[in-house]
Amino acid sequence: MVTALVVILVLILLLPFVVKQVEHNLEYFLFTMGIISVIVSKQFSAELFFHIFRNPLIYYITLAVLIAGLIFTLLKEKLKIGVEKVADKISLRLFAFIIIVILGLMSSIITAIIASLVLVEVVNYLPLTRKNKINLIVIACFSIGLGAALTPVGEPLATIVVSKLHADFFYLARLIGIDIIIAILALGLIGTFFAKRESGIGEPTEDVEADENIREVFIRAFKVFVFIFALELLGTGFKPIIDLYIVKMKSEILYWVNTISAIVDNATLAAAEISPSMTPEQIRAILMGMLISGGMLIPGNIPNIISAGKLKIKSTEWARIAVPLGAILLIVYYIVLFVI
Repeated sequence: MVTALVVILVLILLLPFVVKQVEHNLEYFLFTMGIISVIVSKQFSAELFFHIFRNPLIYYITLAVLIAGLIFTLLKEKLKIGVEKVADKISLRLFAFIIIVILGLMSSIITAIIASLVLVEVVNYLPLTRKNKINLIVIACFSIGLGAALTPVGEPLATIVVSKLHADFFYLARLIGIDIIIAILALGLIGTFFAKRESGIGEPTEDVEADENIREVFIRAFKVFVFIFALELLGTGFKPIIDLYIVKMKSEILYWVNTISAIVDNATLAAAEISPSMTPEQIRAILMGMLISGGMLIPGNIPNIISAGKLKIKSTEWARIAVPLGAILLIVYYIVLFVI
């Protein structure tokens, strides 16, 4: 069983980068891998599917994506004019810094879902090449994924951790708030390097999916539903490995092993690993490892999934900037957490 699950893990990591059909149908591929993983781990049952269908979070996320998509589609011309006016009044670099930092910090209040929906619509209308739009989106998704963990409102991982530890609302803000705020500010500064108007260089600037219609909004919402369902299946399918091996590791090793949250739902990992018997230092290390690596690949975070779906970002395009950036952040925070 363990060998089969490892093979599935490798396939999930590799196939989106080498097979175009898989890359273009990532939601359905992950759903298929999720089904196979729960069969292999002997977790497949009607009860499991009923449990996932009864989870209100999957409907909340899908509905939020659908409603926001409809609103943004109906108001896209006004939004475009507003973004262009703001971008003309201040420098594009400053605008990018503000977007990355504000959405990162606000995601803990307005949720990572809403923050990412606002992000893709705003960046969509910035006068940037497609490559720089993608770079900016990826960096901002790191920021949103980190910032959403400051309160239990922002994302499921934070909700689960606070619940398991029987902690108060601001527990995570006190525990990892400084780490996250510094990371968000650093990401804002990094984003400024990609926020520059370019004429005659690279790909022509154009609105991605500027002609998106109502039908496409519904299709995207359905794909998000399938994506989240797939992540639930994968989390359940890989649970035996998590229970047998991962939860028994030392914090320093867990920090790196938790990079699998780049493809496995980090809320599932948190539910399995976090325990009231752990020290604050252990919890801090585990969470930072999960949160940083969650931005490295498209399946790692809801903001990634929403942004990649809206702007049709390929797995290779995402990983090209996200993997090196994530690796640097992981190394820096490993030194901060375990060496200094």
